[in-house]
Amino acid sequence: MIGVAPPATEATVHIITGGISPAFLKTFAQAHEAADYDLVLVGYTSQSAEGFQVASFAAAHTERLGYLIAHRPGFIQPTLAARKIATFDNLHQCRIAVHIIAGVSDAEQRMDGDFQPKDIRYRRAAEYLSVMRRVWTEPGPFDHKGEFYAFEGVRSDVQPLQQPYPPLFFGGSSEGALAMGAEHCDVFAIFGEPLADTAERMADFHKRAAVFGRTPQFNMSIRPILGETEAEAWQKADDILAQVNAELGQHAGRAASDESGRCILEAAARGDVHDTRLWTALAKAYGAQGNTTCLVGTAEQVADALLEYYRLGIGGFLLRGFDPLGDVAAYGRELIPRIRAGAAEIDAAAGGRPDG
Repeated sequence: MIGVAPPATEATVHIITGGISPAFLKTFAQAHEAADYDLVLVGYTSQSAEGFQVASFAAAHTERLGYLIAHRPGFIQPTLAARKIATFDNLHQCRIAVHIIAGVSDAEQRMDGDFQPKDIRYRRAAEYLSVMRRVWTEPGPFDHKGEFYAFEGVRSDVQPLQQPYPPLFFGGSSEGALAMGAEHCDVFAIFGEPLADTAERMADFHKRAAVFGRTPQFNMSIRPILGETEAEAWQKADDILAQVNAELGQHAGRAASDESGRCILEAAARGDVHDTRLWTALAKAYGAQGNTTCLVGTAEQVADALLEYYRLGIGGFLLRGFDPLGDVAAYGRELIPRIRAGAAEIDAAAGGRPDG
């Protein structure tokens, strides 16, 4: 999975706005498996379908595909969350990873009854993860008394198949997010930024994790825009931007709502294109909400661009397109094989996986 060559590839399988269609979910999950993705991200909002059930349904209709389930600490007890995750890991044979998020905004958290500000949510999440990790790794009953949680005689009859436990992802650029992730998480999920900015971000997080004796891994979210020619790809990008601007109207170019978004908008202010084909104009239109930076070009050019991030130590890529089924098939046919072949060549030339 993450951290071994070739790099892992992920996508979003659950469209997290609107209702839910079992037939489409089955088709969508199977399309990702056919395209040879490793994991799909099951998103979370305070209005969307419940992610563990979505993932369990999709897993029942696929054989190999893994599920990266977004999870917000604070709405259930960490002891129950540990058992939920371990149960899924057993029932679906090691096909789960967990993406920890402390919430998109205070307003959305309040929809689920959480009125704590973000800095407290991250402190709570750190304690939550500490308890979950103990449930998964300690052989006997334990007690816990902390700032947010207290338990007595904790034990679990079900333990994860993945050892020591399924991979824990997180994202965010605030001090609270980085402190939580450095101590408790395995994979730092970042948005696509210029290569120099990415290298700086990774170096900083390596130092933070080293304080806890941890060696982090990295995953990058990016939206490829492919064309038969480079000119065709850039025309497609311009068409997408025009459509987005028309749909957003007066809301286009809104301000970022978090630190990660602000970092992307700072890059966008320096120019729409970085490192030849990293395109930030769409992120600027969206106010850097979510993974809205793109790589634009032919499949060969985009794969080469992704491999430059691989050389930095990015061990996995979350690839999300604009045509849900069409892009999944295109990435599986044109992009994923090139990424894996290129990564294998890099590893062979270096005598092993680049540090990351």
